[in-house]
Amino acid sequence: MEQASGSAKLRRRVDLWGVVALGLGTAMGVSIFSALGAAAQVAGPGLLIAVLIAAVPMAFIAVAYAFMGSVLPTSGASYEWPRRYIHPAVGFAVAWLRIAGNVGALVVLALVMTRYLSMLSPVPVKPTMFAAFVLLLAANLFGVGIAANVQKIMMAGLLLVFAVFCVAGATGGQWQQANLAPLLPHGWHGVIAAVPLLIGLFYGIESATELGDEIADSRKTVAIGILLSIGTAVAVYLAVAATGLALVGADVLGTSKAPMADAAAVALGRYGTPLVVLAAFLAIAKSMNAIFMIFSRSLYAMGRSGALPAVFASVHPRFKSPHVACVAVFCLATIGLLLPTELTFLFLAINVPVLIKYFCICVSARKVLRTEPQLADGFALSHRTVLACAVVGALMAVLILVIGFDSDWRPYAVLGAWSLLGAVVYLVRRRAVPVSLSTDRTIP
Repeated sequence: MEQASGSAKLRRRVDLWGVVALGLGTAMGVSIFSALGAAAQVAGPGLLIAVLIAAVPMAFIAVAYAFMGSVLPTSGASYEWPRRYIHPAVGFAVAWLRIAGNVGALVVLALVMTRYLSMLSPVPVKPTMFAAFVLLLAANLFGVGIAANVQKIMMAGLLLVFAVFCVAGATGGQWQQANLAPLLPHGWHGVIAAVPLLIGLFYGIESATELGDEIADSRKTVAIGILLSIGTAVAVYLAVAATGLALVGADVLGTSKAPMADAAAVALGRYGTPLVVLAAFLAIAKSMNAIFMIFSRSLYAMGRSGALPAVFASVHPRFKSPHVACVAVFCLATIGLLLPTELTFLFLAINVPVLIKYFCICVSARKVLRTEPQLADGFALSHRTVLACAVVGALMAVLILVIGFDSDWRPYAVLGAWSLLGAVVYLVRRRAVPVSLSTDRTIP
């Protein structure tokens, strides 16, 4: 398997803090501004316990990702691992579903970011969204080092804004301990009901594994980076949620259309809204940057294997970036601007490909441990521990998928139709390049 077309190779420029920034940047997006309020409505202060429970499924899945990312680093990992260790068609299906999900995510995030900016000053919606895509292309086209540094800066800025919010809330005299009691006003039933609303807060925490060929010393960096990402995410969510509850109470937090803005207004007065807008902008922008990086590496990996034309695997001779894949992502996102601006339904469909991806990576980890256990030698956790986490993670992904289907079956139907189109593309490409679509397990 070729690393890329020609002699150019991707450059290993993503360090430990780049891994953390990418994981947090994907997971800590716009959901924190809405999910915490919805969870407060059903669980009250018990949402603090629900946050901890919601992290459990991702913790099991993250172990599988940390293992695979450490012993089998490769770009477009969520495509490559199922392709090699389950079946080429499975790898293609995961990547194909994620094309729809990633385009939808970029458009939705750009739209939400534009609406937050409009809280300060009216801006044209579609031109602003297009400008955001242009900036993303520029950040990613000139090498992963620039994109990773942009991610670090935005992540640091977001954490600083959240710190200002929490410190102002705790020291400004508005903190009301009574708002945190009773902890379980709706009992444990309310806590459990809030968990599905909060699971999405951790989606994407493993994102750095998609840049496997560009991570420096992945054997050490990936596992530590994912662990730090999950721990930081839990700490930030708990701090922000506890501050919001103490400032305005669960009733206000659960019924407000802008719960974090209301809480920030109590802590910071007229500076509250600008602070929340800044936090939302940073959270959404870094999520979009992370998705752009991951999406382009997925297309790159598909071009490298022959699932898509080989031009997608081109690497820029100077910047060492998958420039054709980056331009393709930009074009797909721009086409997404033709979609209606009411994207609630599409937003519901975004998480389905993510859960399918998680299931397949857990199954891939199990297959590696069964067939090539020597690859796990030297990994921090034992074979048995990783295997157990992979099995539990796969079961939890299926369980969440079933719960989602009971909530709304329509996104599944739309993605099913998209999958049928993908099957046609796969069969056509398989006839054109049957060798490239084999289950080659060579590490690129």
